Amino acid sequence: MSLRAVFTFPSRNLVAVIPCVICVALLCGLFVDTSPLKILILPVAMLTIFPAMIGFQPQELLELTDLRLMSVNLVLNFLALPLAALLIGKLFLESWPELQAGLLIISVVPGGNMAVAFTMLFEGNVRASLKLSTLNLILGSLLAPLYLFFLAGTLVEIDIVHIGRTIGLVVFIPLFAGVYTYRMLLKKISQEEFKEKIKPLLPAFSVWGLIYLLFTSISMKAEMFFGYPETIFQALSCLLLWYCTILTICVIIGRNFFSYKDAISLLLNVELRNLPICIGIALAAFPPKTAMMIALAFLFQQQLAIWFWKLNKKYPLLKH
Repeated sequence: MSLRAVFTFPSRNLVAVIPCVICVALLCGLFVDTSPLKILILPVAMLTIFPAMIGFQPQELLELTDLRLMSVNLVLNFLALPLAALLIGKLFLESWPELQAGLLIISVVPGGNMAVAFTMLFEGNVRASLKLSTLNLILGSLLAPLYLFFLAGTLVEIDIVHIGRTIGLVVFIPLFAGVYTYRMLLKKISQEEFKEKIKPLLPAFSVWGLIYLLFTSISMKAEMFFGYPETIFQALSCLLLWYCTILTICVIIGRNFFSYKDAISLLLNVELRNLPICIGIALAAFPPKTAMMIALAFLFQQQLAIWFWKLNKKYPLLKH
């Protein structure tokens, strides 16, 4: 097996790799203190975002294309999803304010860096998906501190300045570094060489970072996972309800108003949240159970997208 095949193995087998990492993290967390790994969470989160920003061209956001798709995407990500999280939290997590805060963090931080890779896999509108994911990431980074201050500030004590600084580090440094790196690369290689030789490897870099974040966040909370079964059940139930609500809304809108390519791009850019940024915010500025809520989302976020794709191939829910 070549080095390239080993390096890209996790990104090519994500649906199997993530459950394995979770199981290993839970076992290690019971017997080994992995808290020293916490110090690298923010740098690794930055490195996880960085590959997705290589190749991004800021002027693309100013192009007046896919306006209807962008408008629906913004309404869902910055209005419908936070409201759904707020409602589910009020109904089912009233006794667990830290879990409510975790769900709210997930709901206000879109721009999942795997959205573009999944769009390619699911044969969606890749160009539109790249624009949506970047727009979501930038707007989410600017708005998340305000959303969390007003929505989660009544649940737990938060430091809005610390949250803003954390998001700035994790998002804008990789964004500027990615744009600069792309320009430097194009001085040495052609755009075709970049697309053929370098771009296919970028998702693998992100996935290795994701594995570190997933292992660290879950292993650090392993005792909590096994020590509070009722809390875990409640958290998982609410997360699953929230994600299923997202999928249902996206299917209804996508089926009635968009082509398959645009609909699948919309669904992925709404359903796939930026969990690396979420976990970075939670560990840096929130109580422990808040980070646990986000760690649980790693269990099925990608899997739900893949299961939906397989279901859609068998029973077309979106128009082809």
